[in-house]
Amino acid sequence: MATLPNQQEKLSLDTFVRGLWEENPVFVMLLGMCPVLAVTNSTLNAIAMGLATTFVLVASSTLVSLLRNFIPKQVRIASYIIIIATFVTVVDYAIQAISLDLYNALGAFIQLIVANCVILGRAEAYASKQRPHTTVINSLGMGAGFTLALLSLGTVRELLGSGTLLGYAVMPANFEPWVVMLLPPGGFFVLGAWLLLFAAMKQRRERRMLERQEVSHAG
Repeated sequence: MATLPNQQEKLSLDTFVRGLWEENPVFVMLLGMCPVLAVTNSTLNAIAMGLATTFVLVASSTLVSLLRNFIPKQVRIASYIIIIATFVTVVDYAIQAISLDLYNALGAFIQLIVANCVILGRAEAYASKQRPHTTVINSLGMGAGFTLALLSLGTVRELLGSGTLLGYAVMPANFEPWVVMLLPPGGFFVLGAWLLLFAAMKQRRERRMLERQEVSHAG
């Protein structure tokens, strides 16, 4: 797991980008696997869950950062959970008001955002130690990374499992859908493929950096 800062971090582009690549919640830190596998059988579900989680992550982390000097250490985890649960309730009612079909498709996984390790982990390891504006940018990056991971799985699974994208047919008429992609095993297959690709890209990047260091030392 990536090392999180214990001191005040200076705001920079890396504060946001880190959540997309170096500390991606799914492809690097392997957090929040339950919704990643459960709701990514369609692109729309993936986008909705990603945006809902991002909202809760940003809102709760910001409030934890604002109250970091007032929350007693003895009850900090309980306080974080109460804060997170409050924003999850807001999201739950909002999705229910916007679309009942989407609400039913996401099911209990909306409420289970409360138990998402990504959110509680950022509250404890980052937001409780950083200023609000830095926390907001970092939370947006982590939320974007989580949404990107959900979207990566949801798009592949919907394309191969239904031959559609956001409900619109995009595959040839003679395409035979891979129904397994819409089932739990399909989620594991696609996740494994993305993890393999992400690991290969990371190794290639590290190898290039090592080669550049060797060249600079040799020079």
